[in-house]
Amino acid sequence: MYIDVLIKMKNAEQAGKRSMKVRFSRMDQSVLEELKRYGFVKKVEVKGRPPKKIIEVVFGKERHIQGLKLLSKPSTRRYAGYEDFKSVKGGHGILVVSTSKGIMSGVRARKEKVGGQLLFEIW
Repeated sequence: MYIDVLIKMKNAEQAGKRSMKVRFSRMDQSVLEELKRYGFVKKVEVKGRPPKKIIEVVFGKERHIQGLKLLSKPSTRRYAGYEDFKSVKGGHGILVVSTSKGIMSGVRARKEKVGGQLLFEIW
């Protein structure tokens, strides 16, 4: 699940690693692609065949994860309309949302006027 990937990413960056590998899931891949769009990740590559498919993540030097706030958890899911999406840390972070059009940032969801499940904030 994306929560494990985010925690592993944060820990790997703090340990000074340049890359990491995680098990493949489509949701993890979508979340990592969105983080790539905003510079938190340099490269996301899917490797292997279906039984042992993995995602290799290479960290970028331009932006490091300084903080992370999980908004929805498997036990408690939070939803909001696009009008309720606010900027994170004065524009220094992003809000990631799962919508009917896929996983996207809060800024993109606001432009497309789509609400959905709040996943996490990262800065």
